[in-house]
Amino acid sequence: MSRTHKKDMYHPPFTITPQILHLVAEISEAMGRISVRGENALDLHLRRVNRIRTIQGSLAIEGNTLSQEQITAILDGKRVVAPLREIQEAKNAIAAYDQLEQWNPHGEADLLAAHGILMLGLADDAGRYRSGGVGVMGGGQVLHMAPPAQRVPILMGDLLHWLASTDYHPLVTGSVFHYEFEFIHPFSDGNGRMGRLWQTLILYRWNALFARIPVESLIYEHQSEYYEAIRQSTANTNCSAFIEFMLTMIQDAVHTFNTPQVAPQATPQVKRLLAVLTGEMTRDELQTALGLKDRKSFRERYLLPALQKGLIEMTIPSKPNSRVQKYRRCSIPSHFVTPNAETIAAMNGAGEDGRQPYDSPEAMYKDLGI
Repeated sequence: MSRTHKKDMYHPPFTITPQILHLVAEISEAMGRISVRGENALDLHLRRVNRIRTIQGSLAIEGNTLSQEQITAILDGKRVVAPLREIQEAKNAIAAYDQLEQWNPHGEADLLAAHGILMLGLADDAGRYRSGGVGVMGGGQVLHMAPPAQRVPILMGDLLHWLASTDYHPLVTGSVFHYEFEFIHPFSDGNGRMGRLWQTLILYRWNALFARIPVESLIYEHQSEYYEAIRQSTANTNCSAFIEFMLTMIQDAVHTFNTPQVAPQATPQVKRLLAVLTGEMTRDELQTALGLKDRKSFRERYLLPALQKGLIEMTIPSKPNSRVQKYRRCSIPSHFVTPNAETIAAMNGAGEDGRQPYDSPEAMYKDLGI
């Protein structure tokens, strides 16, 4: 890491490029438009969905295989069948992001506390700087050897002091901190997820809406570019490439966040069904709870519309003919589009009783008796 001192002040090595200036202006303008609409424009359910996407994306970069649905279940206190370490990683991340708003991004004590939460039960030295040497990995390759352990407290102190005193825009400082943090690699484990968490915190202190914008999910979708930006910045001893990459991810996340969400319109019948649906229920249980006797009316006016709008889902979608089939609210509404024949065939195969795949969604639901 190239380090320039002026009156004992540490300055991370980076250059403000025209592209960085452009991205900062674009993101700032977009955030201004969102702020004018007000945070209430993002309903509580969508905030929850975005938080789950954030956690799933950040963990997936580190190899965690849990899906958004599984993390939703963990958040709801439900049992999930998965590797215990991955479940613990998810629980820790949920706890850490829940406390995001309480931390000071310039505070070393808060940074160590956050690592202690994020790595609870996963690392023996959770909440403490590493005591040994580590190689910085990325995409299965060693990007560089991190500085010696005895230098970590000094380097982190310099970095946090710079973060507290710099006049650069938080969009820039958050990206610079993220890269420098990964270069120093202050912990024995959990550095990637900590770097992303802390950049989110820095952005949150600039605009609170960033607690709800799932930048991490986009980084996960562009993992190879993420590690290449780190590698290129290290080779150049200048992290402008990483700043440009992160600002591009932030811009894309903000654009998605700023796109109006069109919620499916629920009929009065569907609203009634949702009102009685608790946990997982069978078709007969739902029909009884609604006080309905006409199976055709229940199917056509209640259950089928709710399925088509993505408001409820089957518990066993791969076996829709199952005698133990139940229905539940969608953990993440899919804004369901009526499936085509190929999708239906994939869902049903030939059916449990040997029947051939359905040629329309209506045929499938009718044959299911719903």
